[in-house]
Formats: sequence, C-alpha cells, structure tokens
Amino acid sequence: MEGVSDASLPPLPSSDRPEAAARLRDALLGASFTADGLLELLGAPAYAALARSETVPALRATRGDTPLETLVRLFLLQQPVPHARVADVLPVDVCLESGWLKRAGADDLTATVDVRPYGGPVGEDWFIVSDLGCAVGGAGGIGSRDEGVVLGVGGASTTLAGITVRTPVTSALDLGTGSGIQALYAARHATRVTATDVNPRALHITALTLALSGVPSADLREGSLFAPVREDETYDLIVSNPPFVISPGARLTYRDGGMGGDDLCRTIVQGAGERLNEGGFAQFLANWQHVEGEDWQDRLRSWVPRGCDAWIVQREVQDVTQYAELWLRDAGDHRGDRAGYRARYDAWLDEFEARRVRAVGFGWITLRKSGSAAESITVEEWPHPVEQPLGETVRAHFDRLDYLRTHDDAALLEARFALAAEVVQEQVGLPGAEDPEHVVLRQNRGMRRATKVDTIGAGFAGVCDGTMGAGRILDAIAQLLGEDPVLLRDRTPAQIRLLVEQGFLEPVG
Repeated sequence: MEGVSDASLPPLPSSDRPEAAARLRDALLGASFTADGLLELLGAPAYAALARSETVPALRATRGDTPLETLVRLFLLQQPVPHARVADVLPVDVCLESGWLKRAGADDLTATVDVRPYGGPVGEDWFIVSDLGCAVGGAGGIGSRDEGVVLGVGGASTTLAGITVRTPVTSALDLGTGSGIQALYAARHATRVTATDVNPRALHITALTLALSGVPSADLREGSLFAPVREDETYDLIVSNPPFVISPGARLTYRDGGMGGDDLCRTIVQGAGERLNEGGFAQFLANWQHVEGEDWQDRLRSWVPRGCDAWIVQREVQDVTQYAELWLRDAGDHRGDRAGYRARYDAWLDEFEARRVRAVGFGWITLRKSGSAAESITVEEWPHPVEQPLGETVRAHFDRLDYLRTHDDAALLEARFALAAEVVQEQVGLPGAEDPEHVVLRQNRGMRRATKVDTIGAGFAGVCDGTMGAGRILDAIAQLLGEDPVLLRDRTPAQIRLLVEQGFLEPVG
C-alpha cells in the first residue's frame, strides 16, 4: 500500500500551531459548541439527521444569529458566514492565519475542515476533525470520491471505541488512525500513544483532532500496517479500525485494504501477536469471507497467532450482492452514470465468484497475549443487541478464561460463585403445566446473553451468593431432589464451567 498524495484536496489547517488550536477550542467551548449544546439547539430529529449526512433540518434550526448557530453553519454545515458574525465568536485573524478558516468572496468566511463536537467519556468535550463533507458516511455516500479523503467518526469507530479494554497501560498503538478517534480514547489511559496511517493526510488530521480536543499529541508515523513499528517495539494495547472492505482493487484509501479478499484483516491479526506485551490486548473490527466449502469459524481460528487467546464475535453477515451495494453507495457510485455503476457492481461480483465467496461477515476480534500453550479461542455469532461500552465485559471474559484454565472440576466444586448482576430467570412451557419445558437464564447487561439450563442448573445458579462452595450446594440439591450426590457432582461441573465462561456466574474469593 503506497502513501496517498493530498495534492488534489484542499489545504489543511496548520498542525504546528498549538496555540491557535487552543484559542479555537476555548472559543468553541465558550459558545457551547459541544455535543450537548448541539442537541439542545437542534433537537433530537435534526441532530440525528446530521449523523445521516442530512443537513436540511439543521439548516432550518440555525436561521438565527446566535454564536452557536454561527458555528454550526460554519463547521458542520459548511456554509459561508459573514466575516462580522464570525468575528463575534472566533479569533478570526488567528483562524485565518493558521488555516482553520478561509475567505469566500469579499465579506464571507468558510471552514477548511469539518469540526464535529464529540462527547468523550466522563463528560469530556472533544472535537473530531475530518475533510469537508466527510464527517460520516451517511446513506447517500460521503460526498467526495477522492481517494485521500479522511472521514470522521461513524458507527464502526464508536463500536471499536466501546469494546476496547480501558485499563491503564504504558503504551498503545492505533493502527490506521484516520481522524484520530481511537488515539483520543487511548490518550486517556495510555502513557504513550503511537498512531499510524498509510495516508499522510490522516496523520495531519489526527494531529488537529488531538490538539483541538486538548489532548497531548501522539507519536504519528506514516506507513502501511505494522511497517512504521520497529521490530523491538511492543505495546500493551493495539487497536485498529482498518480499511477492511473486501473490494476489487484499492480505490478509496479510507476503506479498501488493497489486498486480495480478507488478507488485510488476516495480516493485521496475525501480525499483532508478536507486537503485544504479555497480558496485552489487540482489538480490531474486521470483515471476513464466507467461502464455499469452508467453515467460516475455522477460517478465523487460523488467523489467531500463537500465544494469544481470542474472542471473535460475528455481528452481521451479508450476501455478496448486499455487500457490493452497501459499499457502492458508500462511495456515492449510485449517484453517477448507470453504466459505470453496473461495471463496478459486475467487477465486485466477478471478484467474489473467482474466490468462491458466498457472503461476508463483519465483527469484532479481540486477542489477549496469554503466553499459554493451550490457547483459548472462542468464535461465535451474536447479532443481538448488546450494552455499550463493552470494554469491561471483554476484560472480564478473559479473566474468566484464566480462572477456568487453572481450575479443574474438583477445584470448581470447592469454589464459591455469585450470580452476576441483573440476571433473570425465564420459564418456558405450556400454561398451567406443573413443570416448565425448559428454563432460560438471561443477562440484562453486557452481551445480554441467554442460555438454557436444566432445573438443577437453574436451582444452583439461584442459590449462588458467594457464601457456600459449589459442591455443598449440589449436595443440598441432591438431598432435596432425592438424587445421588456423587453422580450429581460428576455431571454438573461442565454446566458450571459454561455458566462461568459466559458470565452468568462470577468466581468469589
């Protein structure tokens, strides 16, 4: 993957003027140009429409002349605004000199980049910088087909931010940083943040995002994949929302990996193992092929590097026609000439046919460097709603793997467990029946899993409050039901192990 020249794109603000970014930030905050301020000004429908790249509701909501309305029209809607109005809100001379604004005609000013307020954790006010018209993809395409454009924050970016483990670390690597949202999050809990991208324009915009958000600058490096990382450098956390789209060619740098099929995602996952410190996490979003005659789960298991545990969750599957249409629309190709659209559609289907690909999966991949000779690899399909942020749920999943790896069945029977918070029991059966057909335990937090259990499993889980060992609970159940306690002890550890692995039971002590 070669670097991308931005010669055809508009010039960006200077990234070497931290004092200009600081003054602009103070002015934006002073006018309540924040996520909360926008919601209050625009109202929920217009605010949500902006996330779909629909601007008409916001234009209608900003017909006044307040400072906040001026900033929304300038930075979010990319409208020319009279110089005098802008001067009442921003340090115009500084913004012109540093390149955040430019003149449009005799009396108007326009923004050179999109600046979008973003509500960070713990009430922090951040600002995400992106190319004009590229704040989000939206249903109608990004509005620019230049291969070097840098997009803002979309659903994929926020998903990755939400699932990332946020324990304090010494070093973090954001691979393919884009507009810098993952680097922003990492800066909150990592002493040292390295951010890389094949597109030098993305690195420039990341520097602007960090400066305008009041966050220390990261170590920004240009290059493809792990190429900018020295062989002796390792990290406690690696995150990447890579250009994972499986496409015929590499037309758009922000999304197309430029490798055949899903090779780019596989390369990133396999390369992360040797660059992780012991106990470190690597977390990615990815696409993967469903190939005729091949188990997709086996395909993903083969990606996991040695010495790493893995948790891979497939969130969505699309057939090849849905997939091609999605990304053709993302690029705005549906708005061009029909012949060109059909030719690109054909090329996409030709590529899939040649590789015997029938569908494409999307999901999350988390690695944890365990150093264990007996790696644990969980590959599952979970398209159901989850509770974000999930970082703590992800960390706890791997903690439970460590626990189960070091506890055989005898140790489990000696251990004490507590039912996880907000787990409810559902009984399914015919109305009026004496006994249910089956019992379901359901989580209302985290992954929001549901699992079937027998009456013994349900009774065991309901009694677990951390005060009594599992074996003693089973003995009491056996006495109550008139069962052989030895046989019950023999057959129940497998069910206990599953309930612990899926987070319904938590080890105590």
